[in-house]
Amino acid sequence: MDLRQFLMCLSLCTAFALSKPTEKKDRVHHEPQLSDKVHNDAQSFDYDHDAFLGAEEAKTFDQLTPEESKERLGKIVSKIDGDKDGFVTVDELKDWIKFAQKRWIYEDVERQWKGHDLNEDGLVSWEEYKNATYGYVLDDPDPDDGFNYKQMMVRDERRFKMADKDGDLIATKEEFTAFLHPEEYDYMKDIVVQETMEDIDKNADGFIDLEEYIGWQAYQGGDC
Repeated sequence: MDLRQFLMCLSLCTAFALSKPTEKKDRVHHEPQLSDKVHNDAQSFDYDHDAFLGAEEAKTFDQLTPEESKERLGKIVSKIDGDKDGFVTVDELKDWIKFAQKRWIYEDVERQWKGHDLNEDGLVSWEEYKNATYGYVLDDPDPDDGFNYKQMMVRDERRFKMADKDGDLIATKEEFTAFLHPEEYDYMKDIVVQETMEDIDKNADGFIDLEEYIGWQAYQGGDC
């Protein structure tokens, strides 16, 4: 297929990949948009470029000539072509877009890993995470802003223990990823549900009534 046909196919697959934007997990862990550009293919394919390439990579394409852009796109397409038959199927394109959606997770984990692996042993213990994140709270239990950081720390410790499969309170990078992004792991779904309930159930009666639900939706800026 030529470049325009490819972009049209990409547009359709992007729409399919984003067809469930209001899953329950998003109410606790908000994922960034694939692009800050308007998704209107009648005007341009800029949104699809960002979704397909990642925003930073897409910016580099703006500096290329059409011939250079086509050459680089060809190299990327070869990565998408999983069975190496010379064609990109709809399923292969969907898989690539889903991978692109998750790239920000890996980037976030790498960034936070560097800030929390204090002894640089390739692991992050709960003590390391607690000291790096809440050390100032431990020194000043009554911060000026009045926010309940201790309650947040208790919640983080509970989630850390859930992510820590072997129970040694030391997280591998995979366990640390599950801690930071529990919505991505099946074994963490109970904690996602529990945290969502706690966030919405303001009177802590174990139920979510209509008023609480509407209030939460309004706070999130969503539609009921």
